Amino acid sequence: MKLLIKKGHLLDPAEKVDGQFDLLLVDGLVAEIKPDLEEKADRIIRADGFLITPGLIDLHTHLREPGDEQKETIESGGRAAARGGFTTICCMPNTRPVNDRSEITREIIDRARKSSPVRVLPIASVSRGEQGQELSPMAELALAGAAGFSDDGQPITNSALMKKAMEIAAQLGLPLIDHCEETNLTRNGVINEGRVSRLLKLGGIPAAAEEIMVARDIILAKDFGWPVHLAHLSTRGSVGLLGWARAEGVPVTAEVTPHHLLLTEEVLLTGNPDAKVNPPLRTEEDVKSLRQALETGLIDIIATDHAPHTEEEKKVGLEKAPFGINGLETALPSLLDLLVKKEGFPLSRLIEALTAGPAKLLALKSGGRIKKGQIADLTIIDLEGKTTIRRESMASKSHNTPFLGATFTGSIVMTFASGLPVYQNKNYDKTLNA
Repeated sequence: MKLLIKKGHLLDPAEKVDGQFDLLLVDGLVAEIKPDLEEKADRIIRADGFLITPGLIDLHTHLREPGDEQKETIESGGRAAARGGFTTICCMPNTRPVNDRSEITREIIDRARKSSPVRVLPIASVSRGEQGQELSPMAELALAGAAGFSDDGQPITNSALMKKAMEIAAQLGLPLIDHCEETNLTRNGVINEGRVSRLLKLGGIPAAAEEIMVARDIILAKDFGWPVHLAHLSTRGSVGLLGWARAEGVPVTAEVTPHHLLLTEEVLLTGNPDAKVNPPLRTEEDVKSLRQALETGLIDIIATDHAPHTEEEKKVGLEKAPFGINGLETALPSLLDLLVKKEGFPLSRLIEALTAGPAKLLALKSGGRIKKGQIADLTIIDLEGKTTIRRESMASKSHNTPFLGATFTGSIVMTFASGLPVYQNKNYDKTLNA
């Protein structure tokens, strides 16, 4: 099958391309990239005025299958990813049962091949049952197709176990992703410890709980030389520790979520449980520090931490509701509007953190760039288009986002996975085929 995309503005930070090009896709691969192509094709797509980027990659997604299919499935999560411009998503292992055995890893891969429109890479657990007591069979999980390891949602408090896990992950050439939380400081915590928690009379989660474990992981990586990736950083102190680590040459990478870049603890004054997340939304000072670290490349990656929950679970109120924000369909529009358009954040750096950054960490042979001969994973974006976050239009089975009802400037026009259109925004049907 031949697809010709005409007159789009190609922005590919990995390939250092920023300009108008035509793209020819043949049988799932990028066949040509030239300023002007005149080719016969099965379909010609007019992308005049639109941005074309590598397909977005989410390092941190919760798909809930197996075990909690009422919240999300591989199919619904895959469709949500496609609507959000993502062509590859990494699903975390805290399913039921936990992805700590090779047969579960293979089952997730098999289900994804059959039902997901986008590529799904399973992240296996570091420890059996995510209990932090005994390592999972990491080598077997890697052979089964695991793309990395994490006990996300649960910290690995045993430093000796963490050290051994880092060593094995390094030998396997796969990332080890750590959820940094000192749980002795977060028990009964609901939101960030500070002014808002005191006003609402709710248990607080202090910044120190994250920073202690960030420091522990950095020290292990520094002393033993094995890489570690820090999930969903949220505090200024964590950024400071990361900066010290990089200056010392420590092999450490980090991610930040859209909600930690865009929202502060102040939004919780309304008591909205859809804004309850772990780590919690922090202060304006923390947000500024995270943005600066992302802009300079100190923080490598933006990851959604897509964590769907049912309305019934969330409506019990701020104190008792589970942690988690639904993020796949809101990530790019919210970042384009609130970070790029309103705050002047560099567009190229944003796209890099959503494409080349995660592709590098995952050591993907194809992905994170648009290159002749590689798999054609693409996202077409209208920077001036409008996206309204409505419950009825979301592909995800859950709608727990504090952005519900918001309208953003920036919309996904089309998403291509392996050269096939897996999402097309109906608002652009006439424009694309003109």
